[in-house]
Order: sequence, then C-alpha cells, then structure tokens
Amino acid sequence: MKKREIILSGFGGQGVMSIGKNLAEAGVVEGLEVSWVPSYGPEMRGGTANCTVILSEHRIGAPLVEQTTEIVVMNRPSLIKFEPTLEPGGIAFINSSIVPDKVTRDDIRAVYVPCDAIAAELGNLKVGNMVMLGAYIGATEALKVETIEEMIHEMFTGKKAKLVPLNLEALHRGIACAKEQMA
Repeated sequence: MKKREIILSGFGGQGVMSIGKNLAEAGVVEGLEVSWVPSYGPEMRGGTANCTVILSEHRIGAPLVEQTTEIVVMNRPSLIKFEPTLEPGGIAFINSSIVPDKVTRDDIRAVYVPCDAIAAELGNLKVGNMVMLGAYIGATEALKVETIEEMIHEMFTGKKAKLVPLNLEALHRGIACAKEQMA
C-alpha cells in the first residue's frame, strides 16, 4: 500500500470528522500506522471544518501534510481551498449534491458523489458521510470494506443498532457510485 495523505473537509455537521476518524480507526484495525488531526474551532458553527488522515505501512514522521494523495470535499469552499494540494494523479472526492463545480486540473481524477441525494433516497440526510466513506473505499481500496462494516456494527449498539442497516446501505451505495466512475 502506498502512503495515503488525505484531507477531508466540509461544513461543520456534515460528518467529515467522522469519516476521518473511521478511516484512522480502520487503519489501526488493519495494522497500519495512522494519524488523524482534526481542526476544530469556529468551524463547528457552520463554517468549513477539516481533518487530515495519514495511512501508511511505515512509521509516520510528522502528521503534517503539504501535498495530498486524496481530498474529500463536502462543500464548494473546500474544493477551492484543497484542490491545489492534490499531487498529480491524486483523486478528489466531491459531494456533487451541493458542489456544482468540476475540478479545474487535468492531472488529477475526480469522483463526483451525490451524497445528499443518495442519503435523501435512503430517507436520512445524516448518512451522507457514510456514502462518501463508501465512495472513498470503493475507489481507493485503501482499506477493506469488511473492516468498515465491522466498525459500523460497533458504532451503533443498543438503541442505535437499528441504524446499522441504513448506514451499511449508505456505505455500499457510495462504493457502487465510485466503482462505476472508476471503471
């Protein structure tokens, strides 16, 4: 596995921190070296929030990222801010439900994921982040789908266990969306 340096960004409340935390925790489960650095502050009140995740088979010297292998953008300001950080050949994952723009560079790939539209079809807008997580996993195969599925089962226990099927469906819809575009 090549070292993955990912920036995930969106409005506070879109679940970008949750996506990042899930990637980092799944990386640990799979025996990788990981780093998860959230950026909190006024972002929690509706501004743009972001986090950085590094997944590597080798020791991570510093959690700072200058050039990313992938970006996950859930809103337009995030695309504008983080597209320049992508290395040539990198992938931008874009929530096309609310980001009308296309990438401006021809040396990167883009996966357009209608996260909000898929979540609405599933009956719960809160699972848009799981759609995007699925798209990331489907396109990069950086982690095993089974690991993410196990984590979903662990996240939703007790009274929240009823949310497992919905979140698994959102994950798999994202995977299918990405695989269709990467084919």
